[in-house]
Order: sequence, then structure tokens, then C-alpha cells
Amino acid sequence: MKSPRSFIVWAASLATLWLALCSVIGIFAVEGALHPARRPLLDADLELALSIAARDHATMTSVSIAADDGTILRAWLFAIAGGNHHAATLLHGQADNRAGMLGNADLLLRHGISVLLPDARAHGESGGAIATYGAKEAGDLRRWYQWLQKTLAPNCIDGLGDSMGAAILLQALAVEQGFCAVVAESSFSSVREASYDRLGQYFQTGPWLGRTLLRPAIAAGFVYAGFKYGIDLERASPARAVARARVPILLIHGLADTNLSPRHSERIKAANPDVALWEPPKAGHCGASASVPEEYERRVIAWLMSHFTTG
Repeated sequence: MKSPRSFIVWAASLATLWLALCSVIGIFAVEGALHPARRPLLDADLELALSIAARDHATMTSVSIAADDGTILRAWLFAIAGGNHHAATLLHGQADNRAGMLGNADLLLRHGISVLLPDARAHGESGGAIATYGAKEAGDLRRWYQWLQKTLAPNCIDGLGDSMGAAILLQALAVEQGFCAVVAESSFSSVREASYDRLGQYFQTGPWLGRTLLRPAIAAGFVYAGFKYGIDLERASPARAVARARVPILLIHGLADTNLSPRHSERIKAANPDVALWEPPKAGHCGASASVPEEYERRVIAWLMSHFTTG
């Protein structure tokens, strides 16, 4: 029979080994998250964009700005001559690029809303070595807002985002309150909560594993991101930003979403009771427009138009 001292040494060794393993998992996980695959813009993307611009009677131009840290950010601007003085910025998801929002652009252009489609930093043709899930991108969106305001001088600027883009949009409300209204589909509530989902998906356990046994892995990843890249991932929290926001917000989250659980949008709404939440039952991740296209168009356009101001 082992002595109490031997048991303590054995338990301490096991705990040390587990923490070391968690540290490795956390570092690999955060490196993968900060360096998503970069999807290049293809000739087919440009052709589709030009065809949408022609069909919707918009002028399409490639534009760029410098972020606060000097990173060059690139986008397409679809401007409607003689439109209704209404514009919107559309933000894509992780590992995608601006072309992923062309369907949404087409929808808004058909209703007379000019649109800006940026590539997020570290995505598409924009610069930046890492994606920070809102820690830096919220400021990037503020710069785009200011540029769009100066370039088109619209009466209203709205925002529409999918997944990571939705989360960036919501976080930007903490630094830019000028939006007339925003629509955010399949957002995460915080990077920490999203980390629980990702580890659970990897090990096929659900988010409970990240909240319990692998919680040290998430903590280690956050510390590593701060030490190596100077990024505080705890800051990436749409729920915290929305709690203080006064901009009208429509959240969309399909109940069939297995990528990011609907609990994320439910947590965001809980932070601010004035937020509207639509949960289409059969829609998957960012899938409302495909699942119920007519209802999606009706709800999104009605939300934006109901908060449109004529100046």
C-alpha cells in the first residue's frame, strides 16, 4: 500500500503532466485559430461580382484603406447611383473572403442599398498576419465606417455579418455607435465560449469538455496569444459589447447550427433585452437564407428599412 506521501507525489506528477498536455493543446489550438486558411479571390469571384453589379445597376470598384496599425485592408464597393442614400457593410466568416457575401450583396442592392464588402485582416486580399476575432477587427470596421461615410455620405450605414463577421460587427458597436441597424447571423458570444465548442467538436464531446477537463488548455492558449502576439482574446466578446450597445440589433441563429450552438446568440440577447433574435428551426450555420429565403429577405430588409433615417 502506498504511503500518503507517495500518493501526493504521484498525484502531483499526474497533474503536472496533464497541465503540460493541456498547454500543448492550447498552443496548437490558438495557432490554428489565429492563422486561418486564406481563401484567395478567384477570377470566377470577380466575374460573379461584376455580373451582380451589372444586374443591380451598381458601379463596382476595388478600394483599400489603412487600419490603425497600418495594415492594408481591401474591399469591393457597390454603389447605386441615385439610390436611396442607404449603405451597408457586409462581413464574411472565418477562412472566407468578401466573395462569400455576394449573395447578401445582391439582396441588398436589389432593395436600393449600396454595399461595401471588405476582406477581414488575414483574409482574402487584406493584409495582416493573424486574425484576432474582433480584438483588432472592431477597429478596422470603425475605419471602414468612417471611409464609407466620407465616400458616399449616406443617410444610413447598416451592418450585416455572418459567423466571425457577425461577431466582429457586434464588437464594433463598442467603438462605433453610428450604425442605423445591424444584422448578425451565427455569431459566437465570446472567443472563450467558442473555444468550448471547438474543443468539443474536435473530441466529439460537446462543450462540457472545454469547460471542465480542458479548461487549462484554453487558459494556456489565451496566455500564449497574449505573450507571443500581444492579443487579449478575452476582449473578443460580442456579448460584452452588445450589453452596452444602443444600435438596433437583429440576431439570427438557426436551431440546426452544429458549428456554433444557438446558445451563443441566446447569451448575446440575454446581455441586452432590446436585441431581437430570430431562430429558424431548420437552418444550419449561416443558413437562414438557404433554409427560408423568402422569410430571410422579408425579415432582414424590414429590419434595415424600419430603422432607416432620411437624414
